[in-house]
Amino acid sequence: MKANPDDRRDNAEKLKRMVKDTKQNIHDAEASLEFTDSNLQKKAIKEKNQRRKQSIKAMKNEIKDESKQ
Repeated sequence: MKANPDDRRDNAEKLKRMVKDTKQNIHDAEASLEFTDSNLQKKAIKEKNQRRKQSIKAMKNEIKDESKQ
């Protein structure tokens, strides 16, 4: 079986969509905070959004790297 060649032409576009989707997930999660009284659930949502924000930074750096190629 032959390995597929590494086709990275659309990586930047995929990453941009991922950033957009992740930002939407952050927004949706923040909106859901008002519908829960559980402090544990609120804490979990806030922590997850923090990780999402870190992921966005990493994806934006990767977009820069892909744009240079």
